[in-house]
Amino acid sequence: MTTLTRDDAATAGASRTVSGLLLALLSAVTFGLSGALARGLLDTGWTPGSVVLVRIGLAAAVVAPFGYVALRGRWDLLRANRGLVLTYGLLAVAGAQFCYFSAVGYMQVGPALLIEYTAPAAVVVWLWLRHGERPGALTLVGAGLAALGLVLVLDLISGAELNVAGVLWALGAMVGCAVYFVISADEDNGLPPLALAAAGLVIGGLSLGFLGLVGLLPMTATTQDVTMAGSSVAWWVPLVLLGLVTAAIAYVSGIAASRRLGSRVASFVALTEVVMGVLWAWLLLDELPRPVQLAGGILIMAGVVAVKLGERSLPTTPELPA
Repeated sequence: MTTLTRDDAATAGASRTVSGLLLALLSAVTFGLSGALARGLLDTGWTPGSVVLVRIGLAAAVVAPFGYVALRGRWDLLRANRGLVLTYGLLAVAGAQFCYFSAVGYMQVGPALLIEYTAPAAVVVWLWLRHGERPGALTLVGAGLAALGLVLVLDLISGAELNVAGVLWALGAMVGCAVYFVISADEDNGLPPLALAAAGLVIGGLSLGFLGLVGLLPMTATTQDVTMAGSSVAWWVPLVLLGLVTAAIAYVSGIAASRRLGSRVASFVALTEVVMGVLWAWLLLDELPRPVQLAGGILIMAGVVAVKLGERSLPTTPELPA
């Protein structure tokens, strides 16, 4: 009987890991589409604030009803976790996306993504300093492989000019991205993933709207057609895709993945967003990936596997303070 119980537990754990990886990849695929879509809007005169506000607003309108149902009237959960939810909405949702799109306005999408996705290293350091989860040898090897893979995917070995303002905005996006992974992985707060995503999107949208109303966040939009995949499409097409696909689906699947994998592994799997960003740029912006970039993608996946193997030897500790 004991053996059967252990086998069942192992099977359940493996199933949870597989589903977590699939959800993390879905999140990476959808998040990776945002840069290519936003670039087209920015090129026609949209400001980063306008793009992010519409994106988050649409996502909030879609996810909020599902979050309400998932909460099942347990409003005390939101009150008890109001600080956590506010931090998630302001930093992980509004802050990360606004900073990323601002960075893209100053520099190429590739270098901006590379800087933002130093977030997994920040997550490892946070867990080490806050919870004493010192990374093992395999985790460090995985981090190194992933970092090298990112350099190859973004083809930085040929030399890339970085704008200081763009770098600072990208670092801001990195902070928001790290907060996203750490908070998303916390299961102790009792908030259903849909409720957390909905609350974060609503708070993020309201905060951006307020900054726009008082004039602190420039809001400019146009109705000029956008070029995608060599064709002109109506301006609202990329906006709808940004809101429904790259925000609503991406955030919900990302939170669900982090709950299953933990913030460390989820953050490293999310590095595949960079690969997907390159592929989307190829399909929509006609930027063809080179063989060295494909090799980089393989290194990223190898790094993810190493991090996962390294995590098995670490003690289980809560991701966030109670």
